[in-house]
Amino acid sequence: MTPTPNDYVLALDQGTSSSRAILFDHAGNVVRIAQREFRQYYPQPGHVEHDPYEIWQSQLAVAHAVLNDAGVSATQIRAIGITNQRETAVLWDRKTGEPVGRALVWQDRRTAPMCEALQAEGHEALFRNKTGLVIDAYFSGTKLRWMLDNYDDARARAQRGELAFGTVDSWLIWQLTDGARHVTDVSNAARTMLFNIHTFEWDDALLSLLDIPRSLLPEVVPSSGEVARTAPRLFGTQIPIAGIAGDQQAATFGQACLSPGMAKNTYGTGCFLLMNTGTQPVTSHNRLLTTIGWQLGGAPGARTTQYCLEGGVFMGGATIQWLRDGLQIIESAPEVEPLARQCDDTGGVVLVPAFAGLGAPHWDAFARGTLVGLTRGTGRPHIARAALEAIALQSVDVLTAMQKDSGIALAELRVDGGASRSDLLMQMQADLLGTPVVRPRVTETTALGAAYLAGLATGYWSDEAELASQWQVEHRFEPNLSADARAAQLARWHRAVDRSRDWAREDNA
Repeated sequence: MTPTPNDYVLALDQGTSSSRAILFDHAGNVVRIAQREFRQYYPQPGHVEHDPYEIWQSQLAVAHAVLNDAGVSATQIRAIGITNQRETAVLWDRKTGEPVGRALVWQDRRTAPMCEALQAEGHEALFRNKTGLVIDAYFSGTKLRWMLDNYDDARARAQRGELAFGTVDSWLIWQLTDGARHVTDVSNAARTMLFNIHTFEWDDALLSLLDIPRSLLPEVVPSSGEVARTAPRLFGTQIPIAGIAGDQQAATFGQACLSPGMAKNTYGTGCFLLMNTGTQPVTSHNRLLTTIGWQLGGAPGARTTQYCLEGGVFMGGATIQWLRDGLQIIESAPEVEPLARQCDDTGGVVLVPAFAGLGAPHWDAFARGTLVGLTRGTGRPHIARAALEAIALQSVDVLTAMQKDSGIALAELRVDGGASRSDLLMQMQADLLGTPVVRPRVTETTALGAAYLAGLATGYWSDEAELASQWQVEHRFEPNLSADARAAQLARWHRAVDRSRDWAREDNA
């Protein structure tokens, strides 16, 4: 069906701290955005939880709000694309749709001892070879095991086939279809530690090792392809759900990183860097993740799968939230840049924001936040600047490993996410990386990627070449730091990282 000026694609962007709905037109432009934050639960140190119902209600509310605000009827929506916080685990009752307990968020570290035990038992290579992942509490497989072992009667109910597990995309689709569809796409399945990225199936050996019944798991579908239609009562009509991708894979697709060697960094609550490595997985020798980027639909034998290398920084924008809510040296996130500009450098201060451990390439669940180099002359501006530098420096570590693994020298880094709007941070990133940083005109690339996947499946867009033609540069940041100054700053950063390592291990002994 040929698109008309009155047709749109709706992206549901379910993030860690808020649910958003974004309406896109055929040119890939944002027509309208609606957003609603929801509560974060921290029952004890290292535990992070969400209320699954609040996620669903907030997502449905913004979907209605964006249509109402834009004056658009549901009948004008050609397709819905869903993108989501990936490793967050939800367990619910198949009959009632009620959650068994709160969702365990990707940031949650309660299963770190379980992961350490799996490593000690020698299972690291098994997981790496089948899933492309390291064994870490970040992923949802051990979270599901914990739920089965700790929520009342959960394991017995699971064995009777009464429960369903899913990442947030599965939970939303279940709700959007009134329980008619229990699915996830390959990009989300690839983040569970339970899915074989070579055979595209749930892996029986891994399920057995973690003692997880297969009956809990959703059907795995392509990232682009109509998989369901919304229940008529929700929008007054049935809208095709035709795109699903984890948030970082969606952002990579939305950034038009469609060829091997192209890379992006999303500066959200965390920072997530992905490099397209083509149709074959690349094994990492530097503790990065090998993951499925996306899979375009069609007959099973004709589906196209793209793989990526990925590294995640746990504390990106969340570091700025800590300045606001923890230290209370700013009242709102936008204040951090003008505060940091009050000094030319950090005065030797280095912040390692390992509040939830360190992600790639260190993978230290027991690292903790460290602020070093303080003197009597240290003030709020130095700490603010050190926080911004920490975001950029963590990303440099990941990108350095990524270039070693892929054998590809990065020509440029495409950026998106809320913090990418900070010119100071983006210049810091270019300087510390020694590579140009490019910010696109449309920075809502996570939602745009979900929209693109849905629109391709329904004929709203014709092919990937059309999508790539829509990508436009808004600003290009060129590095202007000398190689010697860059090396000195990176060396100081790595000294600080060493001091943060393994700090909390005695608490888990």
